[in-house]
Amino acid sequence: MNFTISTHSAYFIKPSNPLPGKPWVWRASFPDWHTEMDSLLLTRGFHVAYVSVDDQFGSPYAMQVWDEFYNYLVSKEGFAVKPSLEAISRGGLYAYGWAKRNPDKVSCIYAEAPICDFKSWPGGKGIGPGDRQEWVKLQAAYGLKEERLLKFTDNPIDNLEGLASFKVPLLHVVGYDDRLVPSSENTFILIQKYIAAGGPAAVYPVSNGPQELDGHHFPIKKATDFADFIYQNSYPVDTPLNYKKYINIRGGIDNAFHLFKAKKQATVGFVGGSITHNPGWREKVSQYLVETFPETEFRFIEAAIPSLGSLAHTFRLQKDLLDSGKIDLMFLEAAVNDRGSGIDSVTEVRALEGIVRQALMANPAINIIMMSFADTYKTVDYNNGRVPLEVANHELVASRYNLPSINLAKEVADKIRNKEFSWNDDFKDIHPSPFGQELYFATIKSLLQSLFQTRAYSRISKVQLPQSLNTLSFSKGHYYNIQNAKTDGNWTYVSNWKPSDNLSTRDGFVNVPMLVAEKAGSILTLPFKGTAVGMAIVSGADAGVVSYSIDKGPTKEIDLYTEHSSWLHLPWYILFQGDLKKGSHTLTLSISERKNSKSKGNACRIVNFLINEN
Repeated sequence: MNFTISTHSAYFIKPSNPLPGKPWVWRASFPDWHTEMDSLLLTRGFHVAYVSVDDQFGSPYAMQVWDEFYNYLVSKEGFAVKPSLEAISRGGLYAYGWAKRNPDKVSCIYAEAPICDFKSWPGGKGIGPGDRQEWVKLQAAYGLKEERLLKFTDNPIDNLEGLASFKVPLLHVVGYDDRLVPSSENTFILIQKYIAAGGPAAVYPVSNGPQELDGHHFPIKKATDFADFIYQNSYPVDTPLNYKKYINIRGGIDNAFHLFKAKKQATVGFVGGSITHNPGWREKVSQYLVETFPETEFRFIEAAIPSLGSLAHTFRLQKDLLDSGKIDLMFLEAAVNDRGSGIDSVTEVRALEGIVRQALMANPAINIIMMSFADTYKTVDYNNGRVPLEVANHELVASRYNLPSINLAKEVADKIRNKEFSWNDDFKDIHPSPFGQELYFATIKSLLQSLFQTRAYSRISKVQLPQSLNTLSFSKGHYYNIQNAKTDGNWTYVSNWKPSDNLSTRDGFVNVPMLVAEKAGSILTLPFKGTAVGMAIVSGADAGVVSYSIDKGPTKEIDLYTEHSSWLHLPWYILFQGDLKKGSHTLTLSISERKNSKSKGNACRIVNFLINEN
């Protein structure tokens, strides 16, 4: 069947007796070269498919075409979700470019004399001759001059950890002495890195028969064996649970889409804890947006801080994100750290709703995507038939404000139960392994693709804020300067605090002003107006116990020492009270004589006070 994908000719060949699940071979380039394996696989029930972008050298544009081709064959024609990729020569640039972006969607890769580093060919920057004319074409395809291409860090030989984490089998068949695309600069480097990353791979050198075109062309005399490699890794067909089961589009992100397509300028913010701060899904989402909308000027703001959840986000949102200017699209995650910090359900809803309302008040046209990431506690909840409270609250707020959401916690639990992977061997930690980062990105990409393919973007629409879920939500939460406190002589304002004990710190909580007391009996008072009050501290090895009261009410105590304090000055957001009457109040805080048995002192180090205004 012949058809067109984004002006590019494409086709697929249907076998006489298709196998169940429609396994298929995807030719990356030169579809008429060495077709023996394709013929064997057709007779065994495989489809064979190809889309022509041979002049694009695996560029980001080519990857967009490949995405469209893949989505058409899988969604419209019912092909298997994991094709086998056949990469001949420059086809290596396409196959590995797409496989690294979509490791969850590849059953195996068979490659003949593949180009794995375009600096080798057509660049000719190694021992091979290269091809000057093709090198100029490649520069045009990537929109980069030679100087930048020589510093390019995403050739097939680069960033193989995600693909390896999915254990995608590789088989490279190479000429024994390929002088045009030297294996020492291509296949051997890729295979060595891939195996080092834990991926299965093999190389078969061809030394018999005519070696033509400087050894780049050679005969295939093991076609049946190579066809077996594809067959055995592609059939029976894997049927993983569909990502769409875990996404809720609701109101979508039409405003952001309009800016991407029409205005060609947008700011995207990422708010969360360490799972957002660490390299992984966030960078892949940013890359995907840039490649999908190449004419759009993006500004990406990483407003994520490890260890922090929704309570922290709602008070730091203004300073860490909204003060940066108009935000058009915001990704928000807090479920993992909310479980770990132990905040109660009402406070979590007030915090999450506060984040959303603050963002919408700052920009009524902002689009927000809410995400619930995975941890072992949530997996246990789902396995016992319970919806984790944190997920339920995320979905409650997303539903009230008609926001798209992604339930990655349920997806991970379901896929583990479906025996698609295991936590210990694959996902490994709440800070996901490369496998987990790829899974998170794949689900987010599925949501974005669904929105981009089905939604309109004709105009910007501003949201009318609905009635709050909770009248005391922290919709006016913000930092309150520590210099507003009235202190006795035991407190010191340190303009640029850093630890003297060599413990680890978090960005944003070191080399900043801090109000510090280390002596039991130290007292401060804080006058303020608002319905909520708290403080952001760092809790190190000498963290003490504090007593506090509001408006001379009952006195309560909080132990500032945490399970992490022995090695980290942990950022900790403490809410003293979140349901005060509107008006003026006074917080009284003192350091207790008592301390945790593991603590080395009585210190209290305050970075900011937290206030929700009337």
